[in-house]
Amino acid sequence: MSDQSPKSGNGLSYKDAGVDIEAGNELVDRIKPAIRSTARAGADSEIGGFGGLFDLRAAGFHDPVLVAANDGVGTKLKIAIDAGIHSTVGIDLVAMCVNDLIVQGAEPLFFLDYFATGALDVDKAADVVEGIAEGCRRAGCALIGGETAEMPGMYAKGDYDLAGFAVGAAERGTLLPRNDMAAGDVVIGLGSDGVHSNGFSLVRRIADSAGLRWDNRAPFEDATLGEALLAPTRIYVKSLLAALRAGMPIKGLAHITGGGLIENIPRVLPKPLAVEIDLSLIDVPPVFSWLAAAGGVSEPEMYRTFNCGVGMIVIAPREYADELIGFFAAQGESARVIGHLAERKDAAFTAFGSLNL
Repeated sequence: MSDQSPKSGNGLSYKDAGVDIEAGNELVDRIKPAIRSTARAGADSEIGGFGGLFDLRAAGFHDPVLVAANDGVGTKLKIAIDAGIHSTVGIDLVAMCVNDLIVQGAEPLFFLDYFATGALDVDKAADVVEGIAEGCRRAGCALIGGETAEMPGMYAKGDYDLAGFAVGAAERGTLLPRNDMAAGDVVIGLGSDGVHSNGFSLVRRIADSAGLRWDNRAPFEDATLGEALLAPTRIYVKSLLAALRAGMPIKGLAHITGGGLIENIPRVLPKPLAVEIDLSLIDVPPVFSWLAAAGGVSEPEMYRTFNCGVGMIVIAPREYADELIGFFAAQGESARVIGHLAERKDAAFTAFGSLNL
């Protein structure tokens, strides 16, 4: 009987098929210090096991309700890849998940990431994961695990994709939104740090039609276009947790992501109520003025697609507006009243005034 096995030294390996196990191990060693830096009560942030552990009792919870969220970064990743700037999209990944947890009154506890690519570039992947760790530190949550998937043939050379998963908790009975919202409650907008992580298919289309490269000087600030547009999504967790723990009378919160102001605020309102926003009260960052002008984007399309300078909405009784604005200012947030709740007659969202584009 003939021997049909490959001759010694001639057989294929996993590396020959495009998957480099040694590179994966090198990445794990590189990112361990960043992951350890996210340790918090309830988690030691050591990696290497088959699953991440979290101790709710050690974190101080007595009767918790768990809240989970997952998200990605969208086509903002394409700018990061083409511009060669990989250190901030990890912050975006965390922000898009943990900001969704805090709007329900939940403290983010731990985070897991998924990094997928065709061929693993250790330096690039380490930059991304170190950004994820920075996002976790800003949110006060632990990075307790993740997955790096090297999939030859699935992604073009140099491309990668990200997904994030966050879990938080709140004591039973403290979840938001509250059921006592009423007409006359004020809507306070917390300022954004730019485009955040939504609308980038339109952003990229506008930049392309304007004939701009990512290394060109941005028309709206002193940075390259790539650097300016990759400013990471603001994480509002610590300032909002501080407000909730201080007993501030917050009735509802809304994270302004895809769908902009027009879709995200009504998501937290009871059926009898609508929101009325005075667009002229919004402090619009220059990037949005440039996008509107360069792309010929209409005002309704702007506040439906982008945050336009408001990354988080706080709903509270009118008599506490000044106190809340002062509190958030002390936390480093830019806050101002931009509207109010009203009895719903037709639409759940009404805008008046004009954006200062």
